[in-house]
Amino acid sequence: MPSTSDNNKRIAKNTLLLYFRMLLTMSIGLYTSRIVLDTLGEVNFGIYNVVGGFVAMFAIISGAMTTASQRFISFEIGKGKDGNVQLLFSTTIIIHLILAGIVLVLAETVGFWFLNHKMNFPEDRYVAANWVFQFSLLTFIINIISVPYNAAIIAYEKMSAFAFVSILEVTLKLIFVYILTVLPLDKLIIYSIYLALIAIIVRIVYGYYCYRNFEQCRFNWKWGKTYRKEMMSFVSWNLIGSAAGISKEQGINILLNIFFGATVNAARGVAYQVFGAINGFVSNFQMALTPQIVKTYASEQKEYMYKLVFRGSKLSYLMLLTLSMPFIIEAPFILNLWLKKVPEYSSIFLRIVLITALIDSLSHTLKASMHASGIVRDFQIVVGGITLLTLPITYFVLKIGYPPSSAMFVSLGISICCHFARLLLLKKSISFPVLSFLTNVSLKVFIVSILSAAIPVLLYINMDKNWITSILIGVISIISSLLFSFTIGFDKSERLFFIDKIKRYTKIQR
Repeated sequence: MPSTSDNNKRIAKNTLLLYFRMLLTMSIGLYTSRIVLDTLGEVNFGIYNVVGGFVAMFAIISGAMTTASQRFISFEIGKGKDGNVQLLFSTTIIIHLILAGIVLVLAETVGFWFLNHKMNFPEDRYVAANWVFQFSLLTFIINIISVPYNAAIIAYEKMSAFAFVSILEVTLKLIFVYILTVLPLDKLIIYSIYLALIAIIVRIVYGYYCYRNFEQCRFNWKWGKTYRKEMMSFVSWNLIGSAAGISKEQGINILLNIFFGATVNAARGVAYQVFGAINGFVSNFQMALTPQIVKTYASEQKEYMYKLVFRGSKLSYLMLLTLSMPFIIEAPFILNLWLKKVPEYSSIFLRIVLITALIDSLSHTLKASMHASGIVRDFQIVVGGITLLTLPITYFVLKIGYPPSSAMFVSLGISICCHFARLLLLKKSISFPVLSFLTNVSLKVFIVSILSAAIPVLLYINMDKNWITSILIGVISIISSLLFSFTIGFDKSERLFFIDKIKRYTKIQR
């Protein structure tokens, strides 16, 4: 096994490469989203978000397989010479091909009926909605087949591939967004077609990269029965978690459509566009960290794995806090600056989504350690069961007349409950030090959040609303978050590490 120092360097290098990828995709993504919303209009943008989200409902199976693929490939690599990555990889691809066929059949029968008989669109947009459904389904099928290749790249920690392919992807998006604005055809249909084309091109590139760079990731039709049994056992329990996650995210979207129509879906889509850009920075760090958690568990370095989980959870939260604080406080100003016309409810949706994301950011490394252990049954039954409550509770509060934002508050409350449930279950399954986590991670980040928000919120309440004060409050919120993260959030060893890195950097500059 590589040394701790080598592992830390690899995590840092991969995180930097993924940050480069994120900066590029975020910048172009926010620009293209603005053009797309302006070109499509609120109703069409809302239709795409809800139909695309409905197709994602069929990700219940593929979501469980994505987690399984990443876990098992990383675990096999962690075994060293005892692992058989090639047989596992081929088995994983065969399973995904079967899953793609199942999803296709379900979507074209149950999905097609639900789209045309239960969803709420303007009468003249049902034909376009069906076109969107078909091309969203095609995109989704392609992404299912791509899962093993992406999982292999993550497991081998070759994050540079994601950075390079992202350059190609965002370049294609820029080209197609220009085409969208000039073609005299139905904009919504054209938009769904070009997203499918991009998915096909990216899928081909990732497949070629794996073929050229990983000898053990070259597909053949060999079927590993042992791996199949292990993966399907793992997946069967993870299906509960995948179903719960889909119902929480996409189920809310469908309920909002049924109760309030496509314009509210547009507002939620805007909120998630911003969330995706911000959260990408944190998810990139988590992506770089996850293979190390799995590999250290596979090599029985349990104490080091706990250390990675603690540090990863805390840093994920503090990074997201620093990035999201200006958006939470100054949501109306930022959205008006970004978009020509801001859909109603966008600001409140964005604020709640970001606060929910902060809670969820604490749990990513917890889930990674659970997946590493392979002990998933109780975890998925309890946490998945709690998450599944989102849909009936949301339906009830909307049915009795609460506003659209109430659906987002339900999601926030469920996320808090799930976080504590994960901790208790990890204590039972792998003797996870829960009390130490609560003291050194959860309590610390909560204190940092309160202190960081205090001054910016007071200024927001008491100062006049204009662009100068909005920029000032945004800058102060970032400085406040960084200051309290460094002084209270980090422990002594982490502060010394960052100070040393800053000193080295300043010496290089001189």
